[in-house]
Amino acid sequence: MGADATATGPAMSRAARWLAFAGALLAGAAVALWAYASHGAQGAAQAALQSAAAIAFGHGVALAALSRLPQRRLGMAALAAMAAGVLLFSGGIVVAHLAGVPARTAPFGGTLLIASWLAVAVDALRR
Repeated sequence: MGADATATGPAMSRAARWLAFAGALLAGAAVALWAYASHGAQGAAQAALQSAAAIAFGHGVALAALSRLPQRRLGMAALAAMAAGVLLFSGGIVVAHLAGVPARTAPFGGTLLIASWLAVAVDALRR
């Protein structure tokens, strides 16, 4: 086995490990956010926070899983954009709820999430 491989396959790059870490952290935080939304919020705030939690959970799981695959430059950039998109979208909704301000970063985060998934798709075709 080469220096970059383990008994279970190729070693993950440092960036891939951080993206997997971020994904797992996002998924865990999403569960906590969902619990808070279910027990500590009502009405429109509850629905918005549950949506933020669902987006964070799904993308956290995707980051944790996809980062374990061998990635080209486009794939890694797409996953990094996905992590940023989740923070801007879900994080923006949470900050808006807590601070009582509009969720100004959520639309940009959502757009970034869409673009990141399109980049993942393009990268998959290029393999």
